[in-house]
Amino acid sequence: MSKLDEKIEQYTKAAKDLGLGLDDAFIAKVTKGLGPSIHNKDAETVSCSDSSELETVKKNFLIKKLGLEDSDALDTAIKKVCEAMGTSNRNKYRALFYALLAKEFGKESVYA
Repeated sequence: MSKLDEKIEQYTKAAKDLGLGLDDAFIAKVTKGLGPSIHNKDAETVSCSDSSELETVKKNFLIKKLGLEDSDALDTAIKKVCEAMGTSNRNKYRALFYALLAKEFGKESVYA
């Protein structure tokens, strides 16, 4: 099993444990889209308590990758995903975080 397959399996299990309702194939596509960053412990997760990191998620993922306009709706969605993944959950995996955001805005087709 490749390291990528191991990460996909890890994220799929975490999504099921958290009851996120994400499709396994979609998790795999988002994980592949993140490239080597998933193998870096710090880059692999999103810290909801770090406002600069959340701003980076908004600018680089929601606006650049998904092509959304900057608005309060983006901040609201990020906050919603933080809550969905659990405020006490220390492993908010970036792949799942991005998958939930893409799903929230109906932008799954970006990973088609």
